[in-house]
Amino acid sequence: MVEGNGLLNRRRLTPTEGSNPSLSAVTRDALKCTKAMERRASLHTIGCRLNQSETAVFSHQLRTSGFQVVPFGEPTDLFILNTCSVTHGAEADCRRAIRQTLQRSPNAFIAVTGCYAQTGASTLGMIPGVDLIVGSQHKMAVLDLIPSLEKRNAPEIVRGNPNRNDFVIDGIGHFETTRATLKVQDGCDFMCSFCNIPFARGRERSRTMDDLLREGQALVDRGHKEIVLSGVNIGQYESEGNSFLDVIKYLEKVSGIVRIRISSIEPTTIPDALLEHMAQSSILCHYLHVPLQSGDDDVLRGMQRRYSVCEYVEFIEKAAHIIPGACFGTDVMVGFPGEGENEFERTVDVVNALPFSYLHVFSYSERPGTAAEKIVEKVHPRIVKARSRKLRDISQSKRLASCQRYIGTTVSVLFEQRDSDGCWIGLTGTYVRVSVRADEELANKLRPVHIAGMMGDKAVGTLVARNSRSEKHLVMVS
Repeated sequence: MVEGNGLLNRRRLTPTEGSNPSLSAVTRDALKCTKAMERRASLHTIGCRLNQSETAVFSHQLRTSGFQVVPFGEPTDLFILNTCSVTHGAEADCRRAIRQTLQRSPNAFIAVTGCYAQTGASTLGMIPGVDLIVGSQHKMAVLDLIPSLEKRNAPEIVRGNPNRNDFVIDGIGHFETTRATLKVQDGCDFMCSFCNIPFARGRERSRTMDDLLREGQALVDRGHKEIVLSGVNIGQYESEGNSFLDVIKYLEKVSGIVRIRISSIEPTTIPDALLEHMAQSSILCHYLHVPLQSGDDDVLRGMQRRYSVCEYVEFIEKAAHIIPGACFGTDVMVGFPGEGENEFERTVDVVNALPFSYLHVFSYSERPGTAAEKIVEKVHPRIVKARSRKLRDISQSKRLASCQRYIGTTVSVLFEQRDSDGCWIGLTGTYVRVSVRADEELANKLRPVHIAGMMGDKAVGTLVARNSRSEKHLVMVS
């Protein structure tokens, strides 16, 4: 195992994430050879939407370099794994993906990047067959660090502490879905006691406005009608005097864009001006995913969250008042050290009282080096499992209630694909999944749908004829 800047000494990398405006001459020549030999590349992402957006850029870079990108699990010559380290389970999934790939493709060049590559390089380096481990600072230049696909005797580790400079990203994300994710920010300064992301991705930094607008326009030009804005702490975006609200306003001017959706965003980073803009915008989805984590003040203090339960409740109530009909989702963590039955029941009371459409429920996972690791009072896994089940039941009830309020209305649906029953599935702007039976091709089309009922966790409806009376009464917030 070799750690350092061996490959970096052979070609210059700038400190920005887009250190690769064009692939180096060495890499370009190597990739020409791979093209002639019809080399295959496989990509796999474990973790968040931000990881997915980065992997989509890798896919674009590989395709433009002549690789045939094959689905994960098929035989390949090059495997790039974008990893996650937020839980023990995610790390185990990363190691499993490497071993599975090597079983099918024992001669494949294995490149591992992402959060686990930053925090667990030594563990990854002990897996036989791994050739390259690239930490967060240089992950977007991973192809520049592969001059050939020749297997190595020991993995080379390229790591460094991510800097705080504004960054650019070379390329355009290649997405197979109708929605595309646009990375606008990276890193976090909040230092929640349970989270290792500041160690894995570094401190807060933002993408330059010109560069994110470039990719945003390119994604729309490729046919994507919905752009999802992603980052670690996107509400903290700040570049050359521009705020996150400025990002939204500039993107709304991109020619051809239909929808913009905000991914997860911290409650303390959402100003009233953003809520007011969302309320009047026909492009920005009336949707906010705002992590709660716990409904108990003592637990929130232990987590080092930056709000009290009262402050969080007041924010959601204010947002619901400013944006009538908006969809609100949240994250809830179960089993944080010190969470007793009373603390958990307070969380249940809060999520029941607030107008959430769904909950993402997570079990606490102890992360090395975090402040929460030192808290002695642990919660038994059996109790965590039971509490998680209770919250997921609440989430299911809330999701059904959220869908039912649209029965009898006409909403705008962006269709994605057919399901196994042949029905077209799509999403409203308020994140309601809608099923429609239709013979015509609806992929990536935005159509009005009259909602007639429910089936499972989906609203069921029929297409509305264009220029009909029902279309004129379209629910605009959808």
